[in-house]
Amino acid sequence: MASITSETALILIDFINEIVDPKGKLAGKGYAAFDDKHGSLSAATAMLARARSKGAAVIHVAVGFSADYKEQPEHSPLFGAAKKFKALQIGEWGTQFHAKVAPAPGEATLVKHRVSAFFGTALETLLRTYGVRTVVIAGCATDVAVQATARDAHDRDFVCVIAGDSCIAANDDDHDQTLRMLAKVASIRASAELFV
Repeated sequence: MASITSETALILIDFINEIVDPKGKLAGKGYAAFDDKHGSLSAATAMLARARSKGAAVIHVAVGFSADYKEQPEHSPLFGAAKKFKALQIGEWGTQFHAKVAPAPGEATLVKHRVSAFFGTALETLLRTYGVRTVVIAGCATDVAVQATARDAHDRDFVCVIAGDSCIAANDDDHDQTLRMLAKVASIRASAELFV
């Protein structure tokens, strides 16, 4: 990993094949189509390159479950069908990070079993260890993992920035409405304005 020389970290959430690749088991929910329409992954890719060049900490977070789904909350409307469709299995193609935003050697990668990237992970520990004060968040889905993580970051006293055009949702309404709500706890910015 390059030396971290910034108090700002880039957190990329759930940019995994299962969700954002057209061949992914969950891509049919509209995420791949949203990316095709808006170029969110391309915006995230460019921002990621700038973050690396500025010495920012980069943390990649993926949702996933073990082969027996022991961590999966079966009653969850969001995760309940994962086992049925054998989706989101750790170590499989589906939970690998999309090639456009794949981790560089030494970059932190975390697996989460719930919506927020903070819940049950070492994310806060990494951020504190790196001396991070500001987090820039991008990922999928805007109205699910991005929203939950942003609220958790805010409540942990991090300055929170959402790279709005580097987030993916199932549809424009969910995306736009969530960004409007998140403006109460985060700064919503275009990715081209960040890490410049």
